[in-house]
Amino acid sequence: MNPILLSVLMGLTAAAANVLGGAIIVQKHWDRSYLKYFVALGAGFMLATAIIEIFPASLELRGKSAAFLVLVGYLIIHFFEHTVTPHFHFGEETHEDEFVQGHKGYSVLIGLIIHTFFDGIAIASGFIVSNWLGWIIFLAVFLHKIPEGFTVASVMLASGQSRRSAWGASMLLGAATLAGVLTMALLRHQVSFGLPLSAGVTIYVAASDLVPEVNREPGVKMALLVFLGVGVFFLLDYFVHTH
Repeated sequence: MNPILLSVLMGLTAAAANVLGGAIIVQKHWDRSYLKYFVALGAGFMLATAIIEIFPASLELRGKSAAFLVLVGYLIIHFFEHTVTPHFHFGEETHEDEFVQGHKGYSVLIGLIIHTFFDGIAIASGFIVSNWLGWIIFLAVFLHKIPEGFTVASVMLASGQSRRSAWGASMLLGAATLAGVLTMALLRHQVSFGLPLSAGVTIYVAASDLVPEVNREPGVKMALLVFLGVGVFFLLDYFVHTH
């Protein structure tokens, strides 16, 4: 299949996961405790994907300058999450007193839109380079898409917005993901920029967003799930490269 078409299809799938995450908090039909398992698995899988696959592929495309772009990608998300959105975490947001003002909920939404846009950049960049890289990046992104939608919907509710607005916010995250895919599809010849930037974003989300959430949970189960996420990556890598 054409890599651009495939990346668009996977972008739509990832976007749908954002919307599903919003539906979880709005409809309250799912057991939310399962979301923390997505977070832990996603953290391990994303770290392994970024360090073992995306970063080396970026070096092949741009040489040493790729390392600079990886750092830029990391700092872009750091800037938006700690300047535009100084308080949020993955999971159900229950601090109503800290989100009384509606603009705070919208600032979180803006920060997550920036992040999910780069999710789309990462997916498309991967498929442009190779099918294997595209699929492995897609899976890494997909694992945290439901918690993303869950997060933005719960934050919007905590800031006093309606359930319709909360679900609409998760739809905006999905739209931003697809926009990232389409942007990279149009700028496919700039993949040597898009891939290392997405590596930095992926490292940030895994190490600075998801792992701290894992560390909030008592016991070793969540920590072991991070290692399981890494193990799943290596298992897939072994299966693909030996068949």
